[in-house]
Amino acid sequence: NIQEVEAGVQHILADIFAKDKDTLDFIRKLCQQRYISIQSTLAKVSSKNGNEKDIDKFQLYHEFSCNIKNIQHHQILAINRGENLKILTVKVNIPDGVKNEFCWWCVNERWRPKQFLKPEFMRILRSSVEDAYKRLIYPLLCREFRSKLTSDAEKESVMMFGRNLRQLLLTSPVRGRALMGVDPGYKHGCKLAIISPTSQILHTDVVYLHSGQGFREAEKIKRLLLQHNCSTVVIGNGTACRETEAYFADLIMKKYFAPLDVVYCIVSEAGASIYSVSPEASKEMPDLDPNLRSAVSIARRVQDPLAELVKIEPKHIGVGMYQHDVSQTLLKATLDSVVEECVSFVGVDINICSEILLRHIAGLNANRAKNIIEWREKNGPFINREQLKEVKGLGPKTFQQCAGFIRFNQEYIKTFCSNKKNELGSCALLTKAGALGKKKSKLTPCASQQPNPLDQTCIHPESYNIAMRFLSLVGGNANDIGKSDMQTKVNAVVQKEGLEGTAKRLNTTVHTLQLIIDGLTQPEGYDIRTDFDKPDFKRSIVCFEDLSVGAVLTGKVENATPFGVFVDIGVGKSGLIPARNITEAKLSKVKKRRSLGLGPGERVEVKVLNVDIPRLRITLDLIRVL
Repeated sequence: NIQEVEAGVQHILADIFAKDKDTLDFIRKLCQQRYISIQSTLAKVSSKNGNEKDIDKFQLYHEFSCNIKNIQHHQILAINRGENLKILTVKVNIPDGVKNEFCWWCVNERWRPKQFLKPEFMRILRSSVEDAYKRLIYPLLCREFRSKLTSDAEKESVMMFGRNLRQLLLTSPVRGRALMGVDPGYKHGCKLAIISPTSQILHTDVVYLHSGQGFREAEKIKRLLLQHNCSTVVIGNGTACRETEAYFADLIMKKYFAPLDVVYCIVSEAGASIYSVSPEASKEMPDLDPNLRSAVSIARRVQDPLAELVKIEPKHIGVGMYQHDVSQTLLKATLDSVVEECVSFVGVDINICSEILLRHIAGLNANRAKNIIEWREKNGPFINREQLKEVKGLGPKTFQQCAGFIRFNQEYIKTFCSNKKNELGSCALLTKAGALGKKKSKLTPCASQQPNPLDQTCIHPESYNIAMRFLSLVGGNANDIGKSDMQTKVNAVVQKEGLEGTAKRLNTTVHTLQLIIDGLTQPEGYDIRTDFDKPDFKRSIVCFEDLSVGAVLTGKVENATPFGVFVDIGVGKSGLIPARNITEAKLSKVKKRRSLGLGPGERVEVKVLNVDIPRLRITLDLIRVL
C-alpha cells in the first residue's frame, strides 16, 4: 500500500543521507561548536539486584554529567567499567538545537532539489532527514564520541602504567644482606623464605602467627634469623598483612630478636601468586611448594626488583589505572617496550642472570636467550663479550644490538681463569665435554679467552678502540677502570682540553666520549639504580585511628594516576594526594627539568588533610619529595 511504499522510500533516503560524507562532516562540525555531555546514572536493575559494595564504588557516577571536552580520562574508564558491570547506564546528550539546525540545513540546502517540489514530497524529505538523524546519525555520533573518549583514556592509562612500571623496575636493589620474605595468611599460615645475599634459597617454612600460636612461633622465627644472620624482614601486602606487620613490630619493639637489629618493610605482592604456579617458577624452583615460592619472590623483589619483576606479566604488577579494561594488545606492546628499556638501561651480568631476564635485552628473544644459557651450562662462564659470537643464532647484527648491555664481573672471571690456569697450565679453556675426557676439545686461541676490563662497563665494543686511545691520552690503563686515580686523570685532561676538544682529537662525537668517560670512571659493579629510592624500612606501626588532620608523615608512593598519587603512610590503607596538591614548586629540580611527576617507590613528606574513617579514605597534601 501507499504507506509501505512511503516508508520504504523514507528508509532508502535516510540511508543515503546517513552515508553522505558532506552531511556527516556538517553534523560533526556542528557538534564541535555545541555543548555535548556524557551522562551516567545508576541502572535500575543494579539498584534492585546489585552488590551494595560494588554499587558504592561508583557512587560518584550515580548522577554524573560532564562536557565531553572536559571529562577526565579516569572518569571515562570508571564509567565504562560501571556500564560493563551493569551498575551504570550511560548516554551521550546532544542538544535539540543541533538536530533542528541539521534538519533545516539538509531540507533547505543540502538535499533540496532545484525544481519545485509538491508539499507531499517535501513532507517525505523532512521525515527522511529526521529518521536519518534519529535512527542512524545520532547513534553513530554517540558511538564515535564514546569510542574517541575511550581510545584517548586507554592511551593515557597505558602511558601512565608504562611510566609507573619504569620507576618501579628501577627501584634501588638492597644488596649484601640476607632477607626473610613473608607471605602472610590466616588459615594456611604465613609462608617464610630466607634468601642469601646472592638470592640463594637458604630455608623455607610455614608459621601460624594468627591462630593462637604466635608466641610459640616467635621462637622459631628468632632461631632462623639468628642462624642465617638475617635482620631484614620483607612482608607481602596481601591478606593478613596488617596483622603480620603488627606481630613483627611488637617483637621488634620488645627487642625480642637481640642482638639482631631487625627492621621490616612492606612490599607489593601483586602477581606473586600467579608467578608461583607458572612454568617459569616450576623450572626455577622445582622442589618447592607453590605457596612457598611466593615468599621467595617477595624477598627477591626487595633484593633485586628488576630481576624478579620481569618474571611477572606486567599487567599483574598492579601499578596502573584500569589496566585490565584497556586494549591488551596496546598494553602488552607498551609494557614490553618499557621492560626492555629498563633491563637494557641497567644491563645484566651474563654469567649469573636468568633466561627470563636475558629475553628482555635489546636484540635478544626467547630462543637466543635459551641458546646463551645452554652455551653457559656447556662451556662454563663467558670470559668476554666476543664469546657471544660463538652462541648459535647470535650473528653480527644481534651482537651489535645486545653487546653494550651485557656486563661481566671481573673478579669472578679472574678467579675462574686463575683456577683454569692452575689446572691446565695455560689460559685456554676446555669445553665441558673435553674436561670430562669424553672427547677431544678444540683449544681456542689464548687471546680470545682473555678477560677484557672494558666488558664490565657500558662502553660498546665498537668504541673499544676509541676507549683505548683515550686511556693512552690520559695516561691510564684498562686495569685502572673504576678506580679513583682514573677519575683524577680523566678530569685533568677534560678540564685542560674540554669535551669537544678531546672528542675532535680522538675523531669521535661528544656523546660517545661522554659515554666512554662514564664507563671508565664509574666504580666497579656500578648500578645506575643506586641513585633511585630504596624500600622504606620500619620498626614500628601506626594505626588508622591514630591519624589526625594536620599530622605530618613520611610515606612511599605506591601508584600514580592522572587524578592523583596514592601513598603508603604505614596505616594499612593508602592515602591520596589529589593532583591539584602536587604543584611544580614541591617537586625536585630533576623532576622539574624532566617534566616528570611522582612515581612508585619515591619517598615523600605529606600532611593529612582529611580522614574518612567509615569509607577508609585519607586525603593528603604533598609537602616535599624526600
